[in-house]
Amino acid sequence: MNKVDDTCLVECVHSDNVEQVVLKMEPDENLFLLAELFKAFGDSTRIRILHALSFSELCVCDLAHLLNMSSSAISHQLRVLRGQKIVKYRKDGKNVIYSLVDAHVATLLEQGLQHVNE
Repeated sequence: MNKVDDTCLVECVHSDNVEQVVLKMEPDENLFLLAELFKAFGDSTRIRILHALSFSELCVCDLAHLLNMSSSAISHQLRVLRGQKIVKYRKDGKNVIYSLVDAHVATLLEQGLQHVNE
């Protein structure tokens, strides 16, 4: 059995490269917020909700019927997505209609699907 050694064989730091990267890296707080965003994408139910909302705005009842889940389960997941500013809602009479907050969310979904379908 061939063992692949995927670590450096000697300890060395390429200072020029490291310094260039340090200047380009986002602040830790922004990277933390990005990780939180990706956590929200890390649940298959939330991904299914987002995928559905990428085609049309829908109310909780629509989503519950579409995904064969209870309205309370959908509402719980929508709260998480609202908390991460991934979805937004508007009132329409007695209904609450959900949609993706902006095109960035649709792009993230689209690129993720392209990646898994390669």
